[in-house]
Amino acid sequence: MQEKRVSRETSGAAKAANAAASTAEGSSILESLTASSPLAAELADENRRRKKLTTTELTRPGHTRAITVSNQKGGVGKTTSTVNLSAALADQGFNVLVIDIDPQGNASTALGVEHSADTDSVYDVLIEDFALADVVTDCPDIPRLQVVPATIHLAGAEIELVSLVAREQRLARALAEYHRYREENGLQRLDFVFIDCPPSLGLLTVNAFVAAQEVLIPIQCEYYALEGLSQLLNNIGMIQKHLNPPLKVSTILLTMYDGRTNLASQVAGEVREHFPDSVLKSVIPRSVRISEAPSYQQTVITYDRSSTGALAYLEAAAELVQRS
Repeated sequence: MQEKRVSRETSGAAKAANAAASTAEGSSILESLTASSPLAAELADENRRRKKLTTTELTRPGHTRAITVSNQKGGVGKTTSTVNLSAALADQGFNVLVIDIDPQGNASTALGVEHSADTDSVYDVLIEDFALADVVTDCPDIPRLQVVPATIHLAGAEIELVSLVAREQRLARALAEYHRYREENGLQRLDFVFIDCPPSLGLLTVNAFVAAQEVLIPIQCEYYALEGLSQLLNNIGMIQKHLNPPLKVSTILLTMYDGRTNLASQVAGEVREHFPDSVLKSVIPRSVRISEAPSYQQTVITYDRSSTGALAYLEAAAELVQRS
C-alpha cells in the first residue's frame, strides 16, 4: 500500500512538473512572438527613446545661436524642420525666434501667425528699415517662441535689394539691433534664432547666411539627395570668404526617412560618409502627422506630441543643443 501511495505522489509531481513546463513553454513562445513583432519592437524602441529624453539635461547655450536652414532643393523638409525644431526647443524652455524669409510664408502659416499682405513683416525690415522689434509676434500655441512673418511682398524683395546700400547685411544688422533692444528692455536673451530660407541662392538667402553663425541643411533620404549640394556649399564658402567668416555648416538633418526601403538606408549611409561630423544621429521619418500639422496651423509638437514624428524632432532638437 505504501508503494502505491508513493507512486501516486510521484505521478502527481510529474504532472505538475509537466504542467509548469508547458506553461513556461507557452510563455516563452508568447514572448518570442512579441519580440519578433515589428509593431511591438517599434513601440518598445519608442518607449525607450521617450524615457531617454525625459532624463536628458539640456543647458542654455552660452550665446545666441543663429542658424540658417537652407537647401536650394525644394521639398526636402526645410520649413518643416525649421518650425518643428523651433517648437521642440521652445517646448524645452529655450527662448526661440523664427525669421521667415521665404516669400511663400509657410513657416508663418505653420506657426499660426498672421501674414496677410497688410501685415508688417520681414519685408519691411529688409526694404523699409523697420526694426525687428516692430514686426516680431508671439506664436499663439507655444510660449517662448516668437516669429518674424513673411508676406507676399517678399517675392519682389530680391529685385528691390539690388539697389540698396549694404544689401547683404541688412538682416544681420536688424538682428543685432534686436538683440540690443531686448537687453536694454530687460528681456531674456534669445537662445536660438532660426532663419527659414527660400529654395534658392539669391539675395534673401545671402542675407540669411550673413546673419547667422551656423547653417543647418535638411537632406531627404531619397534619390538625388546630394544633387546640387556642392553648389550650396560653394556659395557658403564664398559667404565665409567675403562676408561672414565665422559661418559654418554645423548640422545636417536627414529627413523623410523610410526604414522599410533599402534606398533610404543607402542614402543615409552615403550622407554620413560624406559629412561624418555634421550629420545628426536623429533622423526624421516619413510621417502622416508631420504632414497634417501645417494644415491646422500647428507644428507636430503641438498637433500630436505622442507621434513618432514629434519624438524624432524632440530628439533632433536635444541633439542640436548638445552639439553646441
